[in-house]
Amino acid sequence: MKRRDLLFALLILALVWQAAAWLVAKPILPSPGLVALVFVRELGKGLAEHFLVSLWRVAASTILAIALAAPAGLMLGQSPRLNRFFSPLIYLTYPIPKVVFVPLVLLFLGIGDSAKITIIFLILFFQILVLVRDSAAALRPELIQSVRSLGAGRRALFRFVYLPASLPAILTALRQSVGTAVAVLYVAELYATTKGLGYYIYLNGSTLLNYPAMYAGIIAMSLLGLGLYFSVDWLEKRLVPYK
Repeated sequence: MKRRDLLFALLILALVWQAAAWLVAKPILPSPGLVALVFVRELGKGLAEHFLVSLWRVAASTILAIALAAPAGLMLGQSPRLNRFFSPLIYLTYPIPKVVFVPLVLLFLGIGDSAKITIIFLILFFQILVLVRDSAAALRPELIQSVRSLGAGRRALFRFVYLPASLPAILTALRQSVGTAVAVLYVAELYATTKGLGYYIYLNGSTLLNYPAMYAGIIAMSLLGLGLYFSVDWLEKRLVPYK
């Protein structure tokens, strides 16, 4: 997508927002100009710290999910026997909205970062696992046989065939999960914490009734999601340019 198109879309959103603010004419919907000024001001008053805390939680859960789900998906895709054994479990757990586990995870892991990272990890793990498994299982048998005929063992097949073929699936899973992960992060940061964008938005919107600051937090969380989404696009261009 061209930068010009993104700027045009941003301008349209700002105009719609401004028109809505004029129509509503209440403090609950400040103008985009006022929110932009408050956003810049709040960066030096804690918003930047909240952003970095949320970024750390999403980044840690993403790295953990890739490190565990990608190899597991490749193994299931390579081994029909393992896939038959684990498929019923995946079939039952994959469709469950992982946000319902927020209270349970907090109960077992407490109020620290580990609970919030675990919740996001659960979302990303199953997305990556299923897509990588299906991608590895869909490889043409003649391609695998041709590499084996050159003397490649299981490790070489993993490195030179399965992993490169599954990279698009990993990136697709990440792209599909970014929005859900950030949404669940917001929910997780509402519980027993004093750091993170979710806490910042809720505090200013429901407790302090500082609506411009609340919208500044929403913009910060939107930038977090957009940054992650564009990062996946950048990785795709570098790792799988043929796509």
